[in-house]
Amino acid sequence: MTKHFFGDTTALLGRSLRHITRSADTIITTTIMPIAMMLMFVYVFGGAINTGSQSYVTYLLPGILLITVASGIAYTAFRLFMDMKSGIFERFQSMPIARSSVLWAHVLTSLIANLISLVVVVLVALLMGFRSSAGVSAWLAVAGILTLFTLALTWIAVIPGLSAKTVEGASAFSYPLIFLPFLSSAFVPTATMPGPVRAFAEHQPVTSIVNAIRDLFTQQPVGTDIWIALAWCVGILIVAYAFAMNTYRRKIS
Repeated sequence: MTKHFFGDTTALLGRSLRHITRSADTIITTTIMPIAMMLMFVYVFGGAINTGSQSYVTYLLPGILLITVASGIAYTAFRLFMDMKSGIFERFQSMPIARSSVLWAHVLTSLIANLISLVVVVLVALLMGFRSSAGVSAWLAVAGILTLFTLALTWIAVIPGLSAKTVEGASAFSYPLIFLPFLSSAFVPTATMPGPVRAFAEHQPVTSIVNAIRDLFTQQPVGTDIWIALAWCVGILIVAYAFAMNTYRRKIS
């Protein structure tokens, strides 16, 4: 059964990736907005924001990476919605394949596409002056956190992708996720925020994830932020996966 699942997922993943390569504009689109934000904040607002000794692009980059993922997963919901409306899911169900492999193919496609977008954003940040003295282990830790974050948000995207009534509804869920980093330590230190906003910013998941990635980039002691970040990512992933699979079972039953 396991071999059957992996074989089916691999075949369906190839199908999804072919769709991506035929419409590379989806990856380009998901990178344009974060890069435009990074350019605007660094070159327009950066001079007025005091983040300490590090350059503002270095301070800003972790939040931009999360926004890149949040904007990228909207396409996962869109692709799932289009597959649902085209009837391809019904055709898959009539074939002798593992049922969950259909969803996992979309999720893994999202992971690959988002990782490509993240690499592009980091390369642009390097051109803008981002520098990191982090070693291989720190970069691997950053990659691990971003992978978990992408998987967690992608499984959230699966839910509206399966249940939305319109194309707009399938992708609109991502807007609050894109906005969430603005209410965190991604752009300015939380100490500069008024009381209620600061309380929210310091206790929402994006802040701990951003702080952990920033400390890894700058080789600062990570402390408890990395464990809080991992707990948030894993917790969201488990809950989103459970809801997504339940929605999928209802749709195909």
